[in-house]
This record gives sequence, structure tokens and C-alpha cells, in this order.
Amino acid sequence: MATTTTRPTFSPFVPATESRPEFTVRALLLGAFFGIIFGAVTVYVGLKAGLTVAASIPISVLSISILRALAKAFRLRDVSILENNIVQTTGNAGQSIASGVIFTLPALIFLGFDLESSRIFALALFGGWLGVLFMIPLRRQLIVEEHGSLTYPEGTACADVLMAGERGGSFASRVFLGLGLGSLYTLFQNDNLFGLFPSTPNYSPDLGEQHLLKGGAIRADVTSEYLGVGYIIGARVAAVMLAGGVFSWLVLMPAIYFFGSHLSTPLYPGTMLIRDMSPSELWITYVRPMGAGAVACSGLITLLRTAPTILAALAEGFRSIGRKSDTDSSGQPREASARPARTERDLPWSVVIGGSVLLVLLLWIFLQFKPVPGAQVGALANLAASLLVVVFGFLFVTVSARIVGIVGSSASPVSGMTIATLMATAAIFLVKGWTAPAFGALAITVGGIVCIAASNAGDTAQDLKTGYLIGATPWKQQIAIMIGVIISVFSIGTTLNAMNKGLESFQSMSQPIAIDLSHLPDGVQNQGNFTRDHITLTDTSSSNHSERTGARSYILLNSIGSSVLADGKYLYSPSTHQIEIQWVQGIGSEKAAAPQGRLMATVINGILSRKLPWSLVLLGVALVIMVELLGIRSLTLAVGAYLSIGTTLAIFVGGVIRWMVDRAVQKHHERNAEAELQASLDLWNRDRDAWLAQHPDFNPANPAHLDTATGLPDRSFCLRDPEAESEISSGSLFASGLIAAGGIVGLLGVATKLYESATDRTIPRFSDHNILHHDWVSVLMFAALAYSLYYFARKPLDSSNEVSK
Repeated sequence: MATTTTRPTFSPFVPATESRPEFTVRALLLGAFFGIIFGAVTVYVGLKAGLTVAASIPISVLSISILRALAKAFRLRDVSILENNIVQTTGNAGQSIASGVIFTLPALIFLGFDLESSRIFALALFGGWLGVLFMIPLRRQLIVEEHGSLTYPEGTACADVLMAGERGGSFASRVFLGLGLGSLYTLFQNDNLFGLFPSTPNYSPDLGEQHLLKGGAIRADVTSEYLGVGYIIGARVAAVMLAGGVFSWLVLMPAIYFFGSHLSTPLYPGTMLIRDMSPSELWITYVRPMGAGAVACSGLITLLRTAPTILAALAEGFRSIGRKSDTDSSGQPREASARPARTERDLPWSVVIGGSVLLVLLLWIFLQFKPVPGAQVGALANLAASLLVVVFGFLFVTVSARIVGIVGSSASPVSGMTIATLMATAAIFLVKGWTAPAFGALAITVGGIVCIAASNAGDTAQDLKTGYLIGATPWKQQIAIMIGVIISVFSIGTTLNAMNKGLESFQSMSQPIAIDLSHLPDGVQNQGNFTRDHITLTDTSSSNHSERTGARSYILLNSIGSSVLADGKYLYSPSTHQIEIQWVQGIGSEKAAAPQGRLMATVINGILSRKLPWSLVLLGVALVIMVELLGIRSLTLAVGAYLSIGTTLAIFVGGVIRWMVDRAVQKHHERNAEAELQASLDLWNRDRDAWLAQHPDFNPANPAHLDTATGLPDRSFCLRDPEAESEISSGSLFASGLIAAGGIVGLLGVATKLYESATDRTIPRFSDHNILHHDWVSVLMFAALAYSLYYFARKPLDSSNEVSK
């Protein structure tokens, strides 16, 4: 007779038989607010640093404090742990959707298209809902059946925070401290706001008669968000990123200048002489294509390395769908007629199937009636594209939801899965002969929805794990995520467009380029008259700014894959018959490099147009292969080689602070351990019966329990396990506050620039000639902020006494 094995009984924090306030209006409103804020912050930080940080823990910490304060102030009923969970579930949707958006949709800019708000809204909404719908039938298998094998680290840590808050502890003061200090610092550091001291201290070496290291630069974007990101990712990852930046800015760029400064003609893909290029121009022209090739190769290697895991996850996902469990969430046999417990109720299959069909229909309508300009295809082709999105979406949602349970959301290879989708889509387009740039934008539409779905599915799985541990109601969480998706997509699209416009610049060409408008070079398109009358012009040689009116007289040209003109947008003067101004988009500039978006555009452009600077791209591929042969994971280094050293150096400082804190904490634990050991041995020698009463597991007759050298009890019986740095440590919470501060105040600076552009008014700022506007002041101020992080990270949390007032 076959025997049935059951899992050990699991009891959530809130029993299934107990009903507490959960899906309340105040929880949804606060969660929606956090979704808007953290969605915008994720867009801001992700486009600048190329990294995203999980938002569920800071949202949970803030929710506990804010809801408790509101309940006390307005004499409302006490806040339940289930309400706080709905807040973080709703709010975390903003961060997960934003991660998928910034990985893909900026590629539209690099392909020469505008970021239409309606397109961003539709793609984010479709992808976000797709991730939730396809996660519903996977919840029982991944979260319940494999509770012991899939840990979902972020979800488990978030549950620990919520349970600590329910017992009376609050860690919000650390987040608020980071938020307050970071906001004050950013207000004076950000050059879009007060600009008291330089936002990016810079040193461009030019040593001796041989001009040693000329062409390179050492700079740091001394922002609070980079410091916080570096602390959270740790010293090891931050150091590898900086290694990539050092290679690009202090090895490769000086080498390009050394070998190319004597050339009398521009070196492709450059359009000006190398000796006339600044470090930023060398980086844009030669390093970014190489970095994009390195990131693409690293992404493919990561995808291949995880292919067995992906295939296994996919196979297990197919097997689990529709599998009816004969046990409930506690591992006990389920009676056929029993109604599922509160903690086991998902949205029904009818919602999953009906919602998927509805999404296919909506996507078909969107592609049919809102096509990419220049990529109009038939109704059947649009239907096929819609079905392709659903197929790829289901495959990679299944993979993402399982992988994040093992390695966490931050290490999930979402970009690799998106690359696979784009390559497959672009290959189909190539066979069909759809190779115009507009079809690249159509491919990004397909890949973007899949990427957003996979990103949201991973975070949805983490949220459902949190809910499972604390005893939440699954169907309420699933609806909360859908609501969070709807709310957050508005702020994400607005932030994306605001950054692109607010960080843009108009730079006068150091050498105007004569072009015959009636015979444009290959890859250059005439997009009609420029629509704005007023622009602020930057002189690249002197960094001076001047206001210019009458810009409507210029003609806008767009260059993609041209051998004459670098990729980008330009203003052509009909009176001089020359290109006089380059319009540098905010996204893709040194201030918001968007490496993943550039990677996606490189993959699409490489397959469809085959006009990439392949020599530079292959140099990046060779670099990655070399690094992999050294036994180093190449993706982090490749991203560091692509980004500006200003980003990687500032992040590295945060990583160094984390290393210093970890060493200080370790030494503190070692001192406490020695004192504890000595006290335990003193008790052993003084009152052995009392010592044995405290250590009932000790057996003096067992040699394994004794130190063979001294005959005393083994060290393991005398010491408690030391506390380790965790997801809810003082430092990680303070760093989260720094990241939020940098993002929120940084967006305030972007809004200020937009206001000035729209009204032709200028807000008061400190002059560049004020007494504190020196690089050494920036370094000192950043060092002071770093010290504050070090100081507060070393102060332990008191979860029992540190209660919000």
C-alpha cells in the first residue's frame, strides 16, 4: 500500500480562522501613494545608476509608522499586520513595473522615436497585469507546495519586518533620518536646485610633456542615491563595477587619445577629430558602443548559464499548473467538500483566462489603431504579435517567479530573458523583411511587455510569499497588485518623459557640419521644423550657457546608423546649410545613461539594420570573454564599463562604507563573544551545576562536546549565535532613506527645469562663482554624508523600544 508523505505543519502569523482588517481603503490609498513615489524614484535612480533596489522593506517600515500615527491622531481602530501587508503589496507594484519599463522602453529614444505617454501607459499596464494573471495559478505550487525549498529572500525579510512591527517595534526612524539628511544634502548638491557646490567634482589628467592619461577623467556624481545604492549592493559588487569604470575612463579612453590624437581625419564612428574630443565625447563615441557589446554578451552568457534552471523551472511550472493538491496550506489532508480556507483563496481560473483573452484583445486594438509610425502591418500580423507577447510572457513569468525564490529579485536574469525575446522577435521581422527603424520600435513593444511582466511576476511572487508567512488572503493581495499597477503607471510614464526633457541639453557643434538637405546621408532623416522657439544653448568648449530664441527656424534631423553623423538629433540651419546644434536627449546622456535600454536598442539595431560599429561592439565581447575566463561574473563589470565613472565611483564609496560597517560590527561581535566565553567558563569553574542547568544539551561524556586541548566545554556551547547584517539592519534602512531622498528631491529638480523651460523664468540659484563652488567642497560634503551613513549604520536597532511617536 502506498504511503502519502505530508509536509510539516506550517502556521502563519495570523491563523486562517482569524479575520482581521485587511483590504481597507486607508491601506489601498497609502499603498497607491507609495506606488507613485517609489515608482518614480525607481525610474530616476535606475536610469542614472543602471540598478534598482527592492522597495518592499522601506514601504513596510514606513507603513507601520504612518498608519500607526494616523490611527492614534484620529482615534481610529488599531492597524493590523494584514493592512500593512496590503500597503507594501500595492506600493511595491510601482517599483516592479518601473524596473521593467526602464530596462526596455528607453530603447525607443535610442532608435530615434519619441516617448509617447499613451504608449508607455499601455505597455506598462499590459505587462503589469500579465505578470499578475500568470502568477495566480503558480502560487500554490511555488509558495505553498515548495515552501521549504524556495525561500524568496526579499519576501521573507519583509514578513520579518511586518511581524516585528505587529509586536510593537518600529524601524522607521532610520528611514526618516536617511530621508531627511539626504533631502537636505541633495537640495544644495543638485545643480537643478540650489547648486551650492559642484554636483560632479572632476579631474582630467594631462601630465607632463607626453600628456599622460589625457583623454581620461576621474569624477564622481556625489549624490545621496548613489551612496545608498552602493551600501545596499555591498563592497564586492561596487568594486567590480568601479573596475569596469576604471578600465573605460583611465585605460581605454587615454589609449584612444594616445593612438588617435595624431589622426587628421575623424575615426569612425566619430565625426570630429579625436584630439578635439573631451573625455565625455570620447566616452559617448567610442566607449558606449563597446560597453553595449559587453553588456549584451554578458546578458547572453548569463542567460546560457541559467538555461538549465530556466528549463527546469519552465518544466515544473507546466507540471504544476492544474495540479490539484490533496493537502491544505498546513500540510493536512483536504476533504473533497471542504471550502478553501481564507489563506488559500486565489482569484478564480475564470479571471486568469478571461483576463488573458482581454489583454490579447486590448493589445491587438492598441497595435491596430495606435501603430508605431512607419511600422503599420495588417490585422493578422498584429494578432500574431499579441499572441507572441502572451506566449513569451507566460514562459518567462513562470521562469522569473521560480528563480526569484532561489536567488532573489535583484539577481533574476530578466534582462537576459528580454534579450531572448527581442532576438526571436527581430529574427522573425528580418525574415519578413521588416528592417526599417520603425519595426525596431515594434520589437521593443513586444519585448517591453514581456520584460515588465517578468519583472512584476518576480516581485508578485515575493509579495505572495510575505502574505503566506503572515497569513494574508491571496486574492486580496492579487487585486491590490493590479490596483497598484494602474496607479503607478501614471507616475512612471510622467517621470520617464520628465527626465528625458528635464535633463536634455542643446549643445553648439564645435565644428558645424555642412549637409545637402535634398540629398541626406544614409541613416539621416528629416523630421520637419523644430517646434520650440526658445532653447538654452551650451557651448561644449567652455560650458557657458546662452539663451536663444527663434529656434523654430531650424529643421530637426534624426541620425541612426549613419557613417557621417553620430546617432542622435540635430538642428539644421536653412540659412547656413549647416548642422549647428546637437539636441542631446536627457535619457542616454551622461546624467541618465540607461544602460539596459541602450543594450536593447543595440540588439535590435544589430539584427535589423546591421549598421553597428561592429569593431567596437566586438571589443566589448572580447573583454567579457576575457573576464569570464578569469572566473569573474562579467555582467557587473560590463555595466560598470558602460556607465560613467562618475556613477561607479560614487557607488563604490557606498560599498566601502558597507565594508567598514561590516568590519566594525564583526569586531564588536568578537569582543562580545570573548567576554561571553570568559563569563561562561567562569560560571563553569564556579558553579558547574548552574552551568549545566543553562546548557541541557551538553553531555560531559561526549568527547565532541569538549575542547580536546583544555578539557573545558566546547566554544559552541558557551556562545550564542552572533547577529548578522540583514535586510532590516540600521544601515540598509538609512541607505533606503538616502535613495528615496535623492530620487524625490532629484525629481523636484527635474520639475524645476521643466517649469523654467515652460515659463522662461529662472529660479534663484547660487552662482558658480560663490565661495563654496569648488570640487574639494563637494568631496568634503559627500564625505560628511558618507560618515553619517557609517555612524547610523553602526547604531543597533531596538525593535522593542524604538516605537513611533
